[in-house]
Amino acid sequence: MRVRFTKMQGLGNDFVIIDAISQRVDINPNTARQLADRRFGVGCDQVLVVMPPQEPDSDFRYRIFNSDGTEVEMCGNGARCFAKFVRDCKLTGKSAIIVETLAGKIRLLIRSNSDITVDMGVPLLEPAAIPVLAKVRALTYSLPLADQTLTISAVSMGNPHAVVIVDNVTDAPVAKFGPEIEAHPMFPQRINAGFMAIVSRNEINLRVFERGAGETLACGSGACAAVVVGRLNNLLDSTVTVNLPGGSLTIEWPGEGHAVMMTGPVGTVFTGQIDIKY
Repeated sequence: MRVRFTKMQGLGNDFVIIDAISQRVDINPNTARQLADRRFGVGCDQVLVVMPPQEPDSDFRYRIFNSDGTEVEMCGNGARCFAKFVRDCKLTGKSAIIVETLAGKIRLLIRSNSDITVDMGVPLLEPAAIPVLAKVRALTYSLPLADQTLTISAVSMGNPHAVVIVDNVTDAPVAKFGPEIEAHPMFPQRINAGFMAIVSRNEINLRVFERGAGETLACGSGACAAVVVGRLNNLLDSTVTVNLPGGSLTIEWPGEGHAVMMTGPVGTVFTGQIDIKY
């Protein structure tokens, strides 16, 4: 079947977006892998599917597939691309959009043609909600790996994140420890692994090894998780610039009980059509 798509990126974190409102299409793990393949498909970190809402107070619903075909709950950079996509395609004229995800409803605020704010919701910190196999909530957890034991913090931004504080991200062992952390039995749904270096109370550097995708140029929910961890450990103030390999995001979090707000740019790369096999 021939499918129309749009390729978009948020700080180099790239997405294939499929409009399943104006065209009939079935995106499943197999078709998502085809689309995400960088040699035989379009190529992306994740496939986003725009769908009609299931509840009357929502504007849209969307599904998120990693490049390996696994479906996930949340993607911060993808949410910003989603907002620009539905406006550019004239699927809505609103500046504030309510979208249903597997992680619940999120609110997207369109500041300009390329600058989007996402209300990422209140971070989840209890072990069962992340989930992480721990008896009680703690600021840090010990994570035994093959060669050494790491000290990590864990938080859910609608999807699970483990954050490791490092001296600098350039030398951080992302390729070595990222896959081990992602698949560690302490995390029953696997986990995203973030490596954070503190620059100042208002700035951090971050690299993220994403669950089901590997290291990406940017991870919006990972940026939010890192700031939450930094705030809880009294290392950061409430507004933080997060520098990722693909660019920078602004994250705001007043503290526990409050939602995390993420602001950053997005861009359209190209549009096209592709034949996919069911």
